[in-house]
Amino acid sequence: MTIFSPHAAPQTALSGEGSEGSEGFEGAAPVLDPLAEVRAEGDPETDVYLTGTVFLDIIFTGLDSAPVRGTESWARGMGSSPGGIANMATALARLGLRTSLAAAFGDDMYGEYCWEALSRGEGIDLGLSRTVPGWHSPVTVSMAYEGERTMVSHGHEAPPPGEGGAPAPECPPPARACVALLVPGRQEEWIGTAARRGSRVFADVGWDETGRWDPSDLADLEHCEAFLPNAEEAMRYTRTDCPRAAARALAEKVPLAVVTMGERGAFAVDSRTGESAEVPAIAVEALDPTGAGDVFVAGFVTGTLAGWPLADRLAFAGLTAALSVQEFGGSLSAPGWVEIAAWWQHVRSYDDSPAALRRYAFLDGILPAAARPWPLRRAVPTLGFRQP
Repeated sequence: MTIFSPHAAPQTALSGEGSEGSEGFEGAAPVLDPLAEVRAEGDPETDVYLTGTVFLDIIFTGLDSAPVRGTESWARGMGSSPGGIANMATALARLGLRTSLAAAFGDDMYGEYCWEALSRGEGIDLGLSRTVPGWHSPVTVSMAYEGERTMVSHGHEAPPPGEGGAPAPECPPPARACVALLVPGRQEEWIGTAARRGSRVFADVGWDETGRWDPSDLADLEHCEAFLPNAEEAMRYTRTDCPRAAARALAEKVPLAVVTMGERGAFAVDSRTGESAEVPAIAVEALDPTGAGDVFVAGFVTGTLAGWPLADRLAFAGLTAALSVQEFGGSLSAPGWVEIAAWWQHVRSYDDSPAALRRYAFLDGILPAAARPWPLRRAVPTLGFRQP
């Protein structure tokens, strides 16, 4: 059975509502604070800190096949939204986490749109970010077809802080957690600094263009609490031919190893407790898979900071990713609590819902009893439209 997400209508206006939270976090107050029961006086103002590159994503969907050289292909759908590290930041913010992002923004219209969408639209703290005069925003064009996507990107590395932009902070702010993208062969000083100051570091990794796939190239893993590669990456780094074996091998290097297996779900091993868990994926009709991995990580981070059982964290992460692929774009496809609650209510309306979906009963003790309207902004075809 395929379960559809009852999404809100697309929104193009920016929200200017003030936050009920701390200074630095704009936008409307979240529907639900998943960390309400664990917050205490003296806790960091920031829940999650991230840094990276923000792209302007232009997404084409509804292609019957890959573009063919020398021909023109027409897409049946199109959307534009902030991308890159903005995918993860937006997914975290929409789940009610106080998110701080340090990134460079171009001083062009794309950069202005991305800044406004993230700061005022999503309530992400950009106090550590900077606008770089004369630097244009990186752009990615993503084409989705046959359940996958092909991307073409263009951009230039932002000038170092201090060269035409505000100086960057010497270290990340105090935060419950940080999310880091590991780059093979390169260490980031801020990751070790964050870990020593008490932040729980969750790490993802990109494709190793060198082809080495040497675990020693991921030196920053020693500072990480959790590592969340996909199955192909995990098997290459561990020289195994099974995602589950790869997760067990990675758990010898990091306290918590989580391997995503696409349509087969996800598998995790906690080396501190000896616990393992596996949760199947939810079958959905995918419109655009862009950013699904980022949304999965955001869901898992949320459940971990809230102290949920390992299997529930995996299930929740998979659910948020499944809901996200049914919308355009990587960042603005991320679900919020209202959509998650609507999905669960929809599933419960079926008397014969599969057992795999009934395992989400843990949501009954988490979801808001009465969800106020909170229409999420969606990717839009044209950035220039204005509200009347």
